Amino acid sequence: MSDHIAFVLNGRPVTATGASPAMTLLDWLRGSARLTGTKEGCAEGDCGACTVVLEDATTERGGPCAPVNACLLMLGQIHGRAVRTVEGLRGADGTPHPVQRALAEGDGTQCGYCTPGIIMSMYAFAVGGEPAQPELIHDALAGNLCRCTGYRPIVEAMARVAQLPEARIAAAATVAASMPEVPAGPVFRTAAPAGQPDGARFDVPATMDALLALRRDHPDAWLLAGGTDLGLRVSHDREVPAHVVYVGRVPELQVIAATPGRLRIGAAASYARLLPQLDGALMPFGAMVRRLGSRQIRAMGTIGGNLGTASPIGDTLPVLLALGASVHLRSAANGTRAVAIDDYFVGYRRTALRADEIIEAVEIEVPARDEIFHVDKVSKRRDQDISAVLGAYRLRIDGGIVRAARLAFGGMAATPARARQAEAALVGRPWSDATVAAAAAVMEGDFQPVDDWRGSARYRQVVAGNLLRRLHVRVTRPDVALEIDRL
Repeated sequence: MSDHIAFVLNGRPVTATGASPAMTLLDWLRGSARLTGTKEGCAEGDCGACTVVLEDATTERGGPCAPVNACLLMLGQIHGRAVRTVEGLRGADGTPHPVQRALAEGDGTQCGYCTPGIIMSMYAFAVGGEPAQPELIHDALAGNLCRCTGYRPIVEAMARVAQLPEARIAAAATVAASMPEVPAGPVFRTAAPAGQPDGARFDVPATMDALLALRRDHPDAWLLAGGTDLGLRVSHDREVPAHVVYVGRVPELQVIAATPGRLRIGAAASYARLLPQLDGALMPFGAMVRRLGSRQIRAMGTIGGNLGTASPIGDTLPVLLALGASVHLRSAANGTRAVAIDDYFVGYRRTALRADEIIEAVEIEVPARDEIFHVDKVSKRRDQDISAVLGAYRLRIDGGIVRAARLAFGGMAATPARARQAEAALVGRPWSDATVAAAAAVMEGDFQPVDDWRGSARYRQVVAGNLLRRLHVRVTRPDVALEIDRL
């Protein structure tokens, strides 16, 4: 048992003692570390005011810096890692960083509350060496909200930052030399000091055997991967977990392996690491992941977390259903078993996962070139928002006849689910307006959605049918522009 958490903070090794490992990194920074530049805005990972940078990460573009939400990260997750806050950008002589100057000189700040988070997103963008392309700049800033400045001067400052010489901004290159030595052994374990009211046990297994033993012996412990969902219970709901098992250091859970026709995704691999694999036939999946969350969220979130939470509005889950994925589960007693995704969801937030099992990986079959695969998301905001309805479709059409169809939807039932009546109405029939209209009509018998603030049950029924019609137009009329943000 250890009573400290060691990591690199702004280029210098630090040790956090006397703190609960299950408190948020944001609370520790603003409290014990007295680094108050990092702000709390929403405590939900939406506004970006709490953005800091992990300098030992691997990002979508292979760069060293990943912006993350400090309000969602637990302190125990950063043991042995390198974190930079806005205070760590100034030079040794106290002069501002070129990124800070660019924003200030371009009038990119007003009240200043959101500015530190924006600065850190700009820093990660600059260190990554990305070009000043509008699409990339907007993607890099999508996780940062500003209420009063307006985004034009911020975007312009971002473009200037992209043109800075790399030597002036690549502070991350010096981090490796000062990384703390992580204690040897299969499990790093820490806990808050005895008697502390928000105390928690925090286990970080480094091997699969250690993780499985912890799962067997402590089935009620939180299994934590990225924290984009469980972290909300700590940051927003102020819940105090008694025991957390962080799975992010187990090598087998980080594997992303592509073989001909198949892709295996480790349960703890981040969306940022997964995205480069979602090209070609899986490009619609990648486009959805970019809408699922900001760069901050993509650097933390995982498919394993989505599967473990099993929310009916988890965005990746209908995609896995449409692709006919298999979920690989593992336990100390029974080894590994594969569960077809169709059999994985058994009720509202209930799955086939047993008490002593962990999710090891998910494996998907890559659609063939002659198959139709697409994903549509409907939400109040286009990006970084929870879906009202998400549809994912995989069809095989031969000679104008639908030979196979998998239509999966989120937000339409207590679980992500397939529209089996609509599938039956398509298979064996011509891929025509009439067939699609008939399938859309019978789809109303597939689901009984609920009313909530994202949409009424009737709205969801109409949207789901219209998404199927939209797919038909997309396939048969490629000349028709369907994305309104690109018109």
